[in-house]
Amino acid sequence: MLRLLTIEYHKLRHSKTSRVLIIGYFVLLSAIALLASFKFNLFGLEFRLADQGIFNFPYIWHFNSFIAAILKFFLAVVIVSMTANEYSNRTLKQNLIDGLSKKEFILSKFLTVVVFSALSTLFVFILNIILGLIFSDFNELSIIFSDLEFLIGFFFKLVGFFSFCLFLGILIKRSAFALGFLLFWWIFEWIIFIVLGILVAKDFAWKVWDLLPLGSMWNLLNEPFTRLEIAQTVASQLETDMVLNYGVEWYEIAIVSVWTFLFIYASLLLLKKRDL
Repeated sequence: MLRLLTIEYHKLRHSKTSRVLIIGYFVLLSAIALLASFKFNLFGLEFRLADQGIFNFPYIWHFNSFIAAILKFFLAVVIVSMTANEYSNRTLKQNLIDGLSKKEFILSKFLTVVVFSALSTLFVFILNIILGLIFSDFNELSIIFSDLEFLIGFFFKLVGFFSFCLFLGILIKRSAFALGFLLFWWIFEWIIFIVLGILVAKDFAWKVWDLLPLGSMWNLLNEPFTRLEIAQTVASQLETDMVLNYGVEWYEIAIVSVWTFLFIYASLLLLKKRDL
């Protein structure tokens, strides 16, 4: 495994675009967190997002994991590019000539996906600890390390999403077209949801959405904004019930894990059938 990761590391190290996107991803994560801690003057009033409780333990695990998951598209470009470029740069063929099997090639890509996901999760963990210790009103250990399930959901969401990107890179072989198809598929899933909601029933539409690739990944981290105190206050004034299930469920992880396996297995089948 170390040999396969070393091969992928050297490929990424010599790709200027990949280096810029990877560094930009982690810098942007830090910048957004820091931006939330700055004070703004809004209509003559000082306003700071950190004062709204977004960095309070354990809520910070949910909020920052959700925001970081949105930024995963930076790394998605890296995953698609590093896969599609194997064809345009002929490095895939050279790897096979040098003795790398097709199974090892796919495994090397999947290991890269797992490493990217693990490093992102570790980065978010460290960032949350730092911001939480600075801004949180609750610093008891039992509170600090509760709700870590959101980090687990974040990790599986990234692995599943990047595996889908890997599959598209193998399938389409062109970075721009693969990313375009990713956007198309996201819209396609929403169309399915809307059509089923209109023609059948909204509950049935949600059940189908829960089983779709991107829909199931989205469900791993539900939006955190309605958990904010200000949102709950507004809801109570409007006499609206906003008590939702925000937790990460085991079956949601299982669904995403199944899709991850299918994407990797399909990538291997595609590679085996193609005449390179």
